[in-house]
Amino acid sequence: MPGTRKLGKPTDQRMAMLRQQVTDFLDNGKMETTLARAKEIKPLAEKMITLGKKSDLAAYRQAMSFITREDVCKKLFKEIAPSYAERNGGYTRVIRTGVRRGDAAETAIIELVK
Repeated sequence: MPGTRKLGKPTDQRMAMLRQQVTDFLDNGKMETTLARAKEIKPLAEKMITLGKKSDLAAYRQAMSFITREDVCKKLFKEIAPSYAERNGGYTRVIRTGVRRGDAAETAIIELVK
């Protein structure tokens, strides 16, 4: 499902981290993180929004198996996905913001497109 970046973590930890970050991103609509993580979050978040556009029980259950909080899943299906009903993909964008002080990791903001 996600890309090929390992992000310095074993598979189970990496997937748990990505699930949590996608959940937080969908809850807030915007998130600042490293560029590599933002590039990994983007396709996962777009897939969740596409599931939300289907708005049937099977899609809801599939989204709930990935999203870690039920209130975020309800928000996805009731608020976020209907606002993108006329749009075919491209729901998110990644904007580079610079480097992080301390380890010089490239930082980026990932946000929902209005």
